[in-house]
Amino acid sequence: MSHPVPCHEAIIIGGGFYGSAIAIHLARQRGFKRIVLLEREGGLLRRASYNNQARVHNGYHYPRSFTTAYRSRVNLPRFVADWPQAVKRDFTKLYAIARHNSKVTARQFERFCRDIGAQIQRADSAAHALFEPRLIEEVFQVQEYAFDATQLARWAVQELEECGVQVRLLTRATEIYQGAEHTLQVVTESEGGPQRLSCRYLFNCTYSGSNHFNGDFPGLDTDLRHEITEMALMQMPPALEGLGVTVMDGPFFSMMPFPSRDLHTLSHVRFTPHVQWNDDKSINPYDKLARHERTSRVERMVRDVGRYIPAILDSRHRDSLYEVKTVLAKNDRNDGRPILFEKHASLPGCYSVLGGKIDNIYDVLEKLDNEVF
Repeated sequence: MSHPVPCHEAIIIGGGFYGSAIAIHLARQRGFKRIVLLEREGGLLRRASYNNQARVHNGYHYPRSFTTAYRSRVNLPRFVADWPQAVKRDFTKLYAIARHNSKVTARQFERFCRDIGAQIQRADSAAHALFEPRLIEEVFQVQEYAFDATQLARWAVQELEECGVQVRLLTRATEIYQGAEHTLQVVTESEGGPQRLSCRYLFNCTYSGSNHFNGDFPGLDTDLRHEITEMALMQMPPALEGLGVTVMDGPFFSMMPFPSRDLHTLSHVRFTPHVQWNDDKSINPYDKLARHERTSRVERMVRDVGRYIPAILDSRHRDSLYEVKTVLAKNDRNDGRPILFEKHASLPGCYSVLGGKIDNIYDVLEKLDNEVF
């Protein structure tokens, strides 16, 4: 192993949207000069930042978690203003309330939206005609958007270069140690062999891999839960092309435009999760995903969704995105998606960050602004 290089001010592990945005924020807003960003893939924003529903939330999805819903309402206008090139707005978004097995009624949902200040109105007759009335109580038109992860990746590449952040792709961090004189040491693996890097501040933004480092890393204080998910990419029939639809709240489904591929995602609460498990250091989530038998459940998704929206039966399955989704175990029941922001007392200068949704980035940046570096 090579000797440590001169000490960096910060090392960020993970080149997804969060890791990239944190690196840029540290450079532009906090004056950091020597920053290294480590990413195990061959490009930025290629894992969880890409393999998801691509929804910019506006609070509607969380009637059982007021805090998450309210933060989405606050963050959405900022996200749209900061990344207009990545936000798709030219579609109609519908939320429909199921008559049976929904955890909210139409009246409760409408009142919830008013409480958080979210725009809502009863959908027109053409939208209602898409749904099976025996299964759907009410349909609302709302204001919600989708994002293009490839556009966000282009932004990240350009900004990181302009900020002078050193990006090391195909590089995996494996060990974290306490170093001498208030430094931290990171052992990496890449084609060039193992290397030990030194830094004053370390940001662990690896999402599903947050707990999986050897050395002195103490692990998170917060319990995580993982699941391998299948996000089906669909070519929608003309009747559904310009729409996004969510049927709620409970064991139902969503379909959203996926701008990166000019398709729609289709996800189903029962069929999208293939495997679930509590975080365990002996089970590497990325290895488990690599070994997962990718047998699509899209036929079952379409069959069930077709009971509510018959037009979906004319859609075509083009691809499926498989990824590990990670949430805080404590939010399993209420669907809340707060950020995780932990400072590790045994490793001063080491932080772990995990976001529940892309617009949560502002909650992370606010936390960073309150830190004294």
